[in-house]
Amino acid sequence: MAPSSHTNGAWDSIKLKTLNGETDGATGPAIEVPILIVGSGPTGLLMAYMLSRLGVKCLVVEKYFSRLEAPKAHAINPRSLEIVRQFGLDTTTIRRLGSSRHEAFWVNFVTNLSGQKIGSLPYERMDKEVLADTPEMIHNIPQPVLEQFIADHLVHDSNVEIKKGSSFVSCTQEDDRVSTIVEERGSKSRYSDSYEAMMTIHINTDLRPVLGTQTGMLHWIMDPAVSGFIIGYDLSGNQVLICNFDAKKHPAESWTSDDARRVVTPAIGKEIPFEIVSFRPWISSRKVATRFQEGSVFLCGDAAHAFPPTGGLGLNCGLADVHNLAYKLAGNLQGWGGVSLLQSYESERRHIAELYSQQSVKNGLKIFGFLKTLGLAADDDVESARQMLLKKVNEPEMQATIEEGVESQREHFDNLELHIGYVYGSNYQPPHASHFTPKFVPGGRLPHAWIRPSRLHIIDSLLKPVDVSYVWDFSFSEQEARRFSTLDLVPRDGFALFVTKEGGWHRRFERIKQRLFLRNIKIELFVVGEHFEFAIPVDGEKWAERAGLAEGGGLLIRPDQHILMRFKVDAGGVEVVNSVLEHLGVEPTDSDEYRI
Repeated sequence: MAPSSHTNGAWDSIKLKTLNGETDGATGPAIEVPILIVGSGPTGLLMAYMLSRLGVKCLVVEKYFSRLEAPKAHAINPRSLEIVRQFGLDTTTIRRLGSSRHEAFWVNFVTNLSGQKIGSLPYERMDKEVLADTPEMIHNIPQPVLEQFIADHLVHDSNVEIKKGSSFVSCTQEDDRVSTIVEERGSKSRYSDSYEAMMTIHINTDLRPVLGTQTGMLHWIMDPAVSGFIIGYDLSGNQVLICNFDAKKHPAESWTSDDARRVVTPAIGKEIPFEIVSFRPWISSRKVATRFQEGSVFLCGDAAHAFPPTGGLGLNCGLADVHNLAYKLAGNLQGWGGVSLLQSYESERRHIAELYSQQSVKNGLKIFGFLKTLGLAADDDVESARQMLLKKVNEPEMQATIEEGVESQREHFDNLELHIGYVYGSNYQPPHASHFTPKFVPGGRLPHAWIRPSRLHIIDSLLKPVDVSYVWDFSFSEQEARRFSTLDLVPRDGFALFVTKEGGWHRRFERIKQRLFLRNIKIELFVVGEHFEFAIPVDGEKWAERAGLAEGGGLLIRPDQHILMRFKVDAGGVEVVNSVLEHLGVEPTDSDEYRI
């Protein structure tokens, strides 16, 4: 298990037992909580925050007393930012906490930071055109900073209690509840060497004089003395080098700061002052749990899946896990969702985790295969190997191979189709992770279009407009047209119906709303031209046509912003009601079948 994001949720109640820590086997008082979350990493914290916003109390247990300061994950993809925005977390503030778009724009392939540039690619989709497909461009922020940002919003939250220094021991299903044992004492972590051993070295130094204008988010190092990459969280002082190491020759427990320094120096390529903040070994692996649910226990984040870092997909997959699960848990606890709603979590999210894991492995094979093509194997005579490398990359006959090798990495650093193009309930496997197409089909995320909503029809009255001023390519008028998204209209605790005036849905909707209200189920109606208009008319017309709105039909959207139903103009209200009830796992009654 990875306690940073291992989420165990019980959908009725959990009995929590705690070990005293002074006398083995001593059992403290049992307490009852609706939801227990194991791990206060970004996935666990976001789950707690979401559940609180949905009116559900929870307890978070975390075995570490203090947060690990190594930056770890850094890429928060567009979908993750859309998710936190739906729940009221300010993405403008998040952007101020991370790297600027200007300095994170590129991936550079270099012999070392001071040496020769082999090639470069854009880092993910940070061009202004991507904002035609999502309101939130990818952003880079150190994982501990993101964790602290979410944790700060939970400090005075009466629905959330966080217990640190508490380790998950075991859990047992007991009818409609889970009995969990948590050990309240410090624990020692163990590390086993492996042929997939990796080392994360956190350094503090000013790299700006070294890089000059050659800034970027990632710098792939090709020096024979070090195989890995540098992540530039803050080029003036906060970076991480991630590299392979031979655990048989140099076991993890034998590493010292001097060893870490001997790896960092050739990666930089010149002698400059730097501080080794920390170094931490870990295992690069591809794992997806066979089951994401067992009774009332659910696995999310690192407890459900572990990917190699190539592609930055692991953290984002975990955040999407809890977004899918949060409203389902709330619905079950509050009576408007049934057991089958909870069972849909595994069937929807496990396939996505498999896709992400496969892409991560594919990215890794491609990038290290490219490095191998350049002949970068370690050599006892490092300086001779370094000279051979420089000679090889400058040979005229190698230029086409190098250009092709760099270009072949594009899919590694542009995964937009995986970020926002996946479809629940489908076995779809994208032929290329970079080639995104909006999905106006059940299970797909509601495609984005920029809108101007009526002030009365912003679901969350505290929702701030999107601030795209960080995109220097836009004029002021272009920024003003990009303030709210179709995604912003979807309530986090209910359903949304998108239609046009021509469909005649006003009268039908009142009956739909009445039927669902009797079940404590919320639904909102959004009529194009009445409740909102498209801020960029040309794009809006295409959106309405592809959504089927132009013919008088419409879209029914789930609380997690995924499409539940696409219907035509002749659809009856009863079809909408039954679609909602079927998704929630609630049996319809005779009154539900009344013609709406």
